[in-house]
Amino acid sequence: MKRVGVIPTPGVAFLVDDEGADIGVVLSASHNPMPDNGIKFFARGGRKLDDALEDAIEERMGEPWERPTGARVGRIVEDLTGLDAYLDHLVASIPNRLDGLSVVVDCANGAASYISPEALRRAGATVTAISVEPNGLNINDGCGSQHLALLQAEVRAQGADLGIAHDGDADRCVAVDADGNVVDGDAILAILAIAMKESGRLAKNTVVATVMSNLGFHIAMRAQGIEVMTTAVGDRYVLDAMREHGLNLGGEQSGHFIISDHAGTGDGVLTALQLMSRMSSTGKSLGQLAGVVTSLPQVLVNVRGVDKGRLGESVQIALVVAGVEAELGTQGRVLLRPSGTEPLIRVMVEAATLELAEESAARIAQAVREHLS
Repeated sequence: MKRVGVIPTPGVAFLVDDEGADIGVVLSASHNPMPDNGIKFFARGGRKLDDALEDAIEERMGEPWERPTGARVGRIVEDLTGLDAYLDHLVASIPNRLDGLSVVVDCANGAASYISPEALRRAGATVTAISVEPNGLNINDGCGSQHLALLQAEVRAQGADLGIAHDGDADRCVAVDADGNVVDGDAILAILAIAMKESGRLAKNTVVATVMSNLGFHIAMRAQGIEVMTTAVGDRYVLDAMREHGLNLGGEQSGHFIISDHAGTGDGVLTALQLMSRMSSTGKSLGQLAGVVTSLPQVLVNVRGVDKGRLGESVQIALVVAGVEAELGTQGRVLLRPSGTEPLIRVMVEAATLELAEESAARIAQAVREHLS
């Protein structure tokens, strides 16, 4: 067993593939607080495990069985050289330098605290790094991709061209433009898709997104002659669709992006480099590039304290959703789904106005509380 130190989750996936390892293991809470730490596995080739294998492992862990210790397991070797190999891989992924671009990067006091600023500097950017003092407890604590206020303020204070925020294990990338405006995953995915299409690298002129992608994203892609394939929420489902259909770009509104010409899983640092490469090659600001997507107002409500397993059984909730969908017509949509990682149900509504989206989401959320509490 080789211990590679503190490194982003996608860095482990890269090393599993690069070194021909049989398995990769990551201790991570992703975008969540430290108490939510768990274990992620990568199979040979740096691939995520499928649902069935994960379920089998979890079931096995709950069974009484002899756990070998010490020499029966093997030896652990400390080897931090993989960090440099991963950095070289990241910087080599872009065809042009980033000289002249200034960026603030929020590393969420997590695994990107060294890697992301270093990769961006090696690529030529001027970098200001914040939230880079991890102590094992402060990961994602008021910083990173889930908490953008610090980043927005620092971008304005520095007069930077953009800001980049990662989550704790750095498989996400969210951005803000020079004015501190949030550039979400839909806009980033659109920017990447257009760049790849223009250079002839977008396989089958198709990009993979999830059901959470805004209608505005679909409209923008249609205008660019790019097809959109939609999957369930979760980067593994995006990746499954990409592999099944021979596609090389996919992503989520939450900030996961898979650029399979360079990585077999979502990589926040790689995404940041690709995004800034597009800015450099076009001479356009991030705000200008993001303007290709005009998003409909979207409201997301997380309903906690309910039995998410019974969601599909409730006729009453289905009737409320049907009523809202009828009112929205073609100018909006509803997505109601249980979270795959948290004990809650997500209510997402898009509508022509923010007020209508808020009112519609509140109605559905109330129905969920009434019938599933």
